[in-house]
Amino acid sequence: MGRTLAKETPKKIGKKVNLCGWVDRRRDHGKLVFIDLKDRSGVVQIVGKEKLGKLRISDVIEIRGTVRKRPKDLINPKLATGKVEVKVEKIGILAKSEDLPFDIRSDGYQIGEETRLKYRYLDLRRSRLVKNLELRHQVANFVRKWLSDKGFIEIETPYISKATPEGSRDFLVPSRLQPGKFYALPQAPQQYKQLLMVAGFEKYFQIARVFRDEDPRADRAYGEYTQIDIEMSFVSQDEILELVESMLTDVSEKVVGKKIYKKPFPRVAYAEAIKKYGDDRFDMRKKENADALAFAWVVDFPLFEKTETKEISPSHNPFTAPKDKDIPLLDKNPLKVRSWQHDLVCNGYEVAGGAIRITDPELQAKVFKILGHSPKEIKRKFGHLLKAFKYGVPPHGGIALSLERLMMVFTDEKNTREVTAFPMTSGGQTSVMDAPSEVDEEQLKELKIKIVKK
Repeated sequence: MGRTLAKETPKKIGKKVNLCGWVDRRRDHGKLVFIDLKDRSGVVQIVGKEKLGKLRISDVIEIRGTVRKRPKDLINPKLATGKVEVKVEKIGILAKSEDLPFDIRSDGYQIGEETRLKYRYLDLRRSRLVKNLELRHQVANFVRKWLSDKGFIEIETPYISKATPEGSRDFLVPSRLQPGKFYALPQAPQQYKQLLMVAGFEKYFQIARVFRDEDPRADRAYGEYTQIDIEMSFVSQDEILELVESMLTDVSEKVVGKKIYKKPFPRVAYAEAIKKYGDDRFDMRKKENADALAFAWVVDFPLFEKTETKEISPSHNPFTAPKDKDIPLLDKNPLKVRSWQHDLVCNGYEVAGGAIRITDPELQAKVFKILGHSPKEIKRKFGHLLKAFKYGVPPHGGIALSLERLMMVFTDEKNTREVTAFPMTSGGQTSVMDAPSEVDEEQLKELKIKIVKK
């Protein structure tokens, strides 16, 4: 007899079944003991004699029994299986459990971050987190098929690459074969996807992991996260926005089951957003529409902005194209130059960002120069890209959507940790594995690295 899942039991009344799972709850009523058995599909009630009372919460068990209807006064309308129960005929304990460090049947919000992430494999047994990760899978799966059906090709780009200044700190990886040199984990597949446009792939996407050593906040995980990365050749900004709008409307309504606050998505100039909302990450919802998804585009960004140290930095990234009519201002007043950047906000969060790209190597070099890079630095850090642009580069642009931020909005969570399987702590500590950690001296010798303690 094959295994039956908990959710399948209502269709098997009067039949014998084999069930496997965890003890979620136990209730002793004299000679009868009731067990809630939980598996990946849900929960079903098990009824047996007093020997079931020896089971502990989170013991892994296998039972054989007969599915029967519950008495009318014992039906549980809160459970999908609440009209049935399984009378035990045979039981086996597959694995015993120690006392759990916390209650996994609550929502978990009241438990400290470090404790939850130390025992993340237990934390992930919560129904809330299971639902969040299942929905994340459904969203990613839908997007992958949706883009493929539109003629996009999914192409993986390298995770070990070159350190280039793109706005955040790099995670560096020492080279064993070339001592003294370093790789970097990608902050984004940005340059590779532009090189794919030079190669002629025209419609690219990737559900990519990206790595940034930047301070965390509720809507930004430390270290790594996932983005839905899209790039297209021979495309206008309007076409990019319309494509993403269509995709997110389908995802929201067909997968998530939420209404869009306003269609088409409003388009708001950056200056107008700052004037009206005081921020370019705004929330347009009214109280009566609190459950809706209020998507809006922010456009007409400045190409550059000043940092706290009064230096000029890119508003988006150094590859964003300036608007044609503003190009003469690059020599006179670069802070007045507007760009082809586009951001997407939803319910107060920035969930996507992109742009039309620079494809003229001379214009790209000029932007690098304005950002303070010397000709030598430009050649060393970006020479590969500028050289590629000399071999026939099509006009192109794209966007990257944060899967974690989208999932935060879709699930009404307040932190990306609640939609990520194994997130890091706010202090940069990995779940369960206790990294970063010291490494063996032999490994350091192979890398020609010596730790100097101050």
